[in-house]
Amino acid sequence: MDMNSFSPMMPTSPLSMINQVKFEDEPDLKDLFITVDEPESHVTTVETFITYRIITKTSRGEFDSSEFEVRRRYQDFLWLKGKLEDAHPTLIIPPLPEKFIVKGMVERFNDDFIETRRKALQKFLNRIADHPTLTFNEDFKVFLTAQTWELSSHKKQGPGLLSRMGQTVRAVAWSMRGVKSRPEEFMEMNNFIEMFSQKINLIDKISQRIYKEEREYFDEMKEYGPVHILWSATEEDLVDTLKSVASCVDKCCKATEKRMSGLSEALLPVVHEYVLYSEILMGVMKRRDQIQAELDSKVEALTSKKADTDLLTEEIGKLEDKVECANNALKADWERWKQNMQNDIKSAFTDMAEENIHYYEQIRMLLNLVTMLSGTCHLLGPEEKRDGSSKACINWLVLEVTHFPQSPGQN
Repeated sequence: MDMNSFSPMMPTSPLSMINQVKFEDEPDLKDLFITVDEPESHVTTVETFITYRIITKTSRGEFDSSEFEVRRRYQDFLWLKGKLEDAHPTLIIPPLPEKFIVKGMVERFNDDFIETRRKALQKFLNRIADHPTLTFNEDFKVFLTAQTWELSSHKKQGPGLLSRMGQTVRAVAWSMRGVKSRPEEFMEMNNFIEMFSQKINLIDKISQRIYKEEREYFDEMKEYGPVHILWSATEEDLVDTLKSVASCVDKCCKATEKRMSGLSEALLPVVHEYVLYSEILMGVMKRRDQIQAELDSKVEALTSKKADTDLLTEEIGKLEDKVECANNALKADWERWKQNMQNDIKSAFTDMAEENIHYYEQIRMLLNLVTMLSGTCHLLGPEEKRDGSSKACINWLVLEVTHFPQSPGQN
């Protein structure tokens, strides 16, 4: 796969990334800090759900205090995302983690699932806080500061059900109508999104498969150490050798576990977040096209004089302004998103490459030791040499320990 197609400046190999990628420290201008922690399980007669504590610290004057503490559940995050999309239809809203985890990965509401979601929700809020426009959204402020009953009251102040249904029907109508002539720059943007979506989904699948295979390899390798400890009890002349081999296997397990932890915490979440971003981008393009389709419809009606021309002319003027604002917002946010995407993916693969290099340096040292221990079988006496089982088993272990699964950044 050509990772370089994400950006012409992206290095194509881990070592070149380590040598070439440099990240300059940006000045710390943040004035809004958000932490998501302390998940709590709630069980009612109707449902079971998790709430998270959200602590906000800020020096902004529009906030009534410098620190706030509230609790929110996943549905509240969904509400916030929806309000941001309504207020800024062509801005790229950060993605939320999926409501349900992929079947077969982990059970819902177990510790791993809750921790993974907590991290994703914190990233969601901090990406909004770092956004030059979204960070000042009033609903975002309410989300961070209002107590539970106040947030519930605020939610009811939005448009009613019939109004929302009407907006949805109109949006579907414009979507079905389509856009007659999308500007060239947005055609190129749409083509990039489609290509990016294909590649990042493929990378996500490969990374998940590699992690699964490495987990299986790790689980199998864990059994070798205790086996050789037991084996040493029956081989008086090989006690020290077999115990040393068991120690080497144990160190291999620890090194592999550390690398797996880096893969699951550093690379996989970043890749999967951009899988979700690809879906967000498609939604943004769809909303932009709906705004333009509405304008095209009014212009067509004016041309055919199917309605009051004065009223249509006024509506067209407003829609032209709306389309221009939507286009400008998307173009500005697009460049910002692309830069963040390139930095995030470069950083994730660079960190993974460095972790792999450190891992294989450790394994090479252990392999040399195991190979040296294997050579001790040549020092056995005539009686032991007639039974070649010990030497054969140690030699098999050498081959087994050197058979490592590949991971992203190795090649």
